Amino acid sequence: MAETASERDDELRQQARQRARAKMGFYQHLLVYVVVNGFLLALNLLTGPGSLWFYWPLLGWGIGLLAHAGGVFASDFGAGLSRRMEDKELEKLRKRQEPSDLA
Repeated sequence: MAETASERDDELRQQARQRARAKMGFYQHLLVYVVVNGFLLALNLLTGPGSLWFYWPLLGWGIGLLAHAGGVFASDFGAGLSRRMEDKELEKLRKRQEPSDLA
């Protein structure tokens, strides 16, 4: 059974909603990262400026934040790259199927 335009729009809207939620989750994660690590930096500088340790949680959490960003935004990049590669291959196949002008 063929999918109607309305069903396709509903499916696209659901995908858009999921992607928007994923991006909002990342931005919330980023905000918490900045606030908490800013607090840790201030705490470190106020209590023991001679012994800096704030960068350890900054680094560890930053790795997790980068992984989160990759999971959210790499799908956009990957989908676009995949679509471009598919279009290129389709064009190659179409050229092979065209009758030769030399014949």
